[in-house]
Amino acid sequence: MDSWILTTKNFLLNPHYRGLGLDELRWMFTPFWGHYTPLTWMTLGLDYLLWGMDPAGYHLSNVLLHVATAVAFYFLTIQLLRLATGSGGEDKALWAGAAFAALFFAVHPLRVESVAWITERRDVLSGLFYVLTIFAYLRAVDRVGRGARWYWVSVVLFACALLSKAMAISLPVVLLILDVYPLRRLGGPVGWWSASARHVYTEKIPFVLLAGVASAVALAALFHTLGTSSSMDWVSPLDRLSISGYGLGFYLWKTVAPLNLSPLYELPIKINPWSPTFIWNYILVLIFIVATFALRHRLPGLLAAWLAYVVILLPVIGIVQNGDHIAADRYTYLACLGWAIMAGAGIFYCWRPLVRRRIGLRTFVFINGVAVVVVVGLGGLTWNQAQVWHDTDRLWKHVLSAVGESKIAHNNLGNAMVKRGELGEAIKHYRQALRIDPAYAQAHNDLGVALLREGKLTGATEHFCQALRLGYDLAQKNLTVALARLGKREDTVRRCREAQSNM
Repeated sequence: MDSWILTTKNFLLNPHYRGLGLDELRWMFTPFWGHYTPLTWMTLGLDYLLWGMDPAGYHLSNVLLHVATAVAFYFLTIQLLRLATGSGGEDKALWAGAAFAALFFAVHPLRVESVAWITERRDVLSGLFYVLTIFAYLRAVDRVGRGARWYWVSVVLFACALLSKAMAISLPVVLLILDVYPLRRLGGPVGWWSASARHVYTEKIPFVLLAGVASAVALAALFHTLGTSSSMDWVSPLDRLSISGYGLGFYLWKTVAPLNLSPLYELPIKINPWSPTFIWNYILVLIFIVATFALRHRLPGLLAAWLAYVVILLPVIGIVQNGDHIAADRYTYLACLGWAIMAGAGIFYCWRPLVRRRIGLRTFVFINGVAVVVVVGLGGLTWNQAQVWHDTDRLWKHVLSAVGESKIAHNNLGNAMVKRGELGEAIKHYRQALRIDPAYAQAHNDLGVALLREGKLTGATEHFCQALRLGYDLAQKNLTVALARLGKREDTVRRCREAQSNM
């Protein structure tokens, strides 16, 4: 079952989150179904109390949370740049760099999926708590005497991030990376196992424990939802490694050139690790690894950003493949924070000579002109990408135009047309989905439903049987209806029994 059907079931057809009463809260904090995101559900419950089922209110909440994250990120970037460069708090170059970093993060078109898709409220909410956790942690390190208070604030904020989305489990490792640079509490003169270094490791214990509990709950909930088998069981270890390499390169490239973005990058039916698309991404990743390590002394922030990028993406780049996509824009919400900081650092180092009167006005105007063009350009791309999410037809047609043929896009377009009564056009899309992947069980079931509505009972029964052969349990009910209308012809009944015995 793809994530888009789960979205409909978990949001549009789900009455349990609608409110903040005891029954709703009990359901939100029950861990053994789907993704465990009780704080996210609480915000959606609050939205329901405010807006009912009007989607505009939910979208507004997503936008406001995203803006809050960008503002928090601005102040976090000021702290990080100050620590990395030794600049004072009144340095205008520091403000300019942080402002550019926040804008680069906020208006980048890779953010559209997380903000426009109501179901991805968990991205913007966990992102806000994630940024605030790091901010509080840096304050704890910086505040002698009052650091303990900020430290426990950071632990609580981390717990909130985990209760919003489990992807925040990467944060303890990210904090260790920051301890190396720019905090310089590990490595270098301090060493890796001195008394002060051991203290740095010890203070991560609450974070690690929380991350461990969150991981266990998330895996239990996923296991309970998917059962003992997964539609991705066919993905081999080599395939998973290839997908990981592809993802690391893909997100890097899309950060720099966010063109042809899509709500769905479908996992190929057959993965060829040596295809040109995969090879180019391997090369990009290899070049980046070599460059970051070669420049680690001159640009330590680049290495820190790269390591944080990899660590944050590890749970979602194919090592544990459990979806029908090879990549997703929403996974960059946390992972690309480091690249935004590096972009801000670039502006900082361009502004600093001006503040110290070492460059002329023309150069300054040129630098700022480039920065404005980048922000405006990203904003324009973001506006265009947001239009893709206007309605179902536009979204899935965009997928087909952006990434080519997609069985999921064709199938979901067919579903949208069935709802409008356009059965003929829907059947064309279902058949196209099956031409792409004859073993696509859901398309067999959905095509069977369309044929059943057209009165083509034999054809509908055949497709329901095929869906059952492929393990699509939901086809059983539809098959029962088709057999009842068909009069249970002996040959059809026999084939359906064979299908059920092969489930």
